[in-house]
Amino acid sequence: MAERSIEARGNRLRPLVWGGAAALLLLPALAIRLHVEGVDWNATDFLVFGAMLAIACGLYELATRMSGDIRYRAAAGIAVATGFLTVWANLAVGMIGSEGNPFNLLFAGVLGVAIVGALLAKLRAAGMARAMFAAAVAQALVVVVAFAVGADPRGAVCSGLFVAPWLLSSALFRRASQ
Repeated sequence: MAERSIEARGNRLRPLVWGGAAALLLLPALAIRLHVEGVDWNATDFLVFGAMLAIACGLYELATRMSGDIRYRAAAGIAVATGFLTVWANLAVGMIGSEGNPFNLLFAGVLGVAIVGALLAKLRAAGMARAMFAAAVAQALVVVVAFAVGADPRGAVCSGLFVAPWLLSSALFRRASQ
């Protein structure tokens, strides 16, 4: 019976999510084909980006199976998108300084907080709210440390903007738990 209730929830956004991921993966290929300046991807770049997209879409699929609540699904989607964008920005250009700046490794800690928190919460909404709040705090701490060590203020402010989606995800998970 539990299996039927999980299947009954469905995921009407599945084609949009996976289709959007495929379109994102095709964009750099199209840019290369059109000789867009600055787009110089190799096979490894496509494999890494494809793996990132597959993981993000898979995590969202998991969330849709965990709950049919639209707030839970939105919270999970925001959290997954925030984590995805954090990794993508750091690999592409780096959030603080260049992509090679070791300071950017602190953002892996933010993702670690979110992931470990989600696992400890067993993906339940109330615990997920706390985990995403902890990720927001960790993100804010990275920004504070960036300012303290004199990192490029533009990068610190940009990475500070990532606090908001973590908080929004937390709020939506909290609402889903009520």
